[in-house]
Amino acid sequence: MKKFKEWADENLQGDRVIWAVVFALSLISILVVYSSIGTLAYKRTVSPELYLLKHTFMVFLGLAAMWFAHKIDYRYYSKLSRLALWVSVPLLIYTFTNGTTINDAARWIRLPIINATFQPSDFASLALIINLASMLSKKQQNIDDIKDSLIPLLIWCGVICGLIALTNLSTAVLLFATCMLIMFIGRVPVKYLAMLILVGLLAGAVALKFGVRGETAKNRILSFINGTELPFQAKHARIAVATGGIFGKGPGNSDQRNILPNPYSDFVYAIVIEEYGMVGGIIVLMLYLLLLHRGMKAAYNSERAFGGLLSAGLSFDLVCQAMVNMGVVVGLGPITGQPLPLISMGGTAMIFTGLSVGIILSVSRGEQEENWGVTEQQNVNNGIEAKAA
Repeated sequence: MKKFKEWADENLQGDRVIWAVVFALSLISILVVYSSIGTLAYKRTVSPELYLLKHTFMVFLGLAAMWFAHKIDYRYYSKLSRLALWVSVPLLIYTFTNGTTINDAARWIRLPIINATFQPSDFASLALIINLASMLSKKQQNIDDIKDSLIPLLIWCGVICGLIALTNLSTAVLLFATCMLIMFIGRVPVKYLAMLILVGLLAGAVALKFGVRGETAKNRILSFINGTELPFQAKHARIAVATGGIFGKGPGNSDQRNILPNPYSDFVYAIVIEEYGMVGGIIVLMLYLLLLHRGMKAAYNSERAFGGLLSAGLSFDLVCQAMVNMGVVVGLGPITGQPLPLISMGGTAMIFTGLSVGIILSVSRGEQEENWGVTEQQNVNNGIEAKAA
């Protein structure tokens, strides 16, 4: 036990609670995805264990990405974010014009040689959040300067969110909300936040007009508002929730996993509640809220504006996506197609989620090291004063 603690102290730095939450959600992910991939495996005439191994590998790949990201000083990400933004623009345009369609949505680019799909919106979202935090931290002294400080922020938010909205409206809306939060925490005046809302509305209108999923999004929103016939997915998701009871049917005993579309990704939370009951659903919800709390605590403790804005933005974006997914399953919102971070089966999304959590850990690790250094210096000074006395 002592050796394990020494290994953890050396290799798992930063907020220990965040590490525990991520490990717990990863374990839940492996159990629930394995339970829900039987129909997919049958349709593709492969063994469910093959998908289990593939998903487990991606989970560990995401954890590895998180580990590497948390070992790097978070200030270095500021230097990479502007380049990443410039790279993301052509990637998003290419996705809109030549993207690979999966489940009636063209949001992916197929990578040659390895034959894997890559979702550029994940890359662009991470780049925008980092760059926005970086620009705001550098402009704190002249935050009211609309030309020097705010126009670049508005342009990047509008361009990236608008391009993402062409193929993935829900992700663009969540990213826009995250940008609003970062700018609010970054002391941007409310009157300028109103300008950001105007930019967002214009970008959203263009996306609804020319985007590939505009009509689908409008129909889903109107159907939810008007309370008309429930979509097939929503109906069976609610059946799964209703039949789960307090303690659920038990691992591997879900009935709706063979009926629900994408029970291993978009509606994985329905399988969680059906198999583990309301207790399991509340535990998962509390784990995400705990992740948000610890991410915001790292932001609060940060001595640098960049670290605080970065941790707050990434935490909010990650947990907000989870809340939207869970809200859709229990009938609190229209169908969006958002996966459940750290739990849904995915490819490169697992890696980018791991990077996001790793950066949050890097912020918390940096502040802990600084506080430790201050404490050590105080102890040294106290020792010198004692000897002098």
